[in-house]
Amino acid sequence: MEEDKKQVLNLLKTARGQLDGIIRMVEEDRYCIDISKQLLAVQALLKKSNLQVLRQHIYRCVRNALINGEGEEKIEEIIMILDKYMK
Repeated sequence: MEEDKKQVLNLLKTARGQLDGIIRMVEEDRYCIDISKQLLAVQALLKKSNLQVLRQHIYRCVRNALINGEGEEKIEEIIMILDKYMK
């Protein structure tokens, strides 16, 4: 559990660092394609972070809710977030 949290935090901190670098690139009028590549890299890190958070949610919250007979609400939450994720 703590290892999962650490992994998400590392991904987010890396994304934040890359985003700071991208801001500097824009301020310095760097080549647009280079900026775009870095933006794609940040997006990939954020997607990976989100997937890890969702994985943790399913294995903890959803599993516990199902065991306690309260799974419908958690399943709906997952469906809603997947709907947003796929758009």
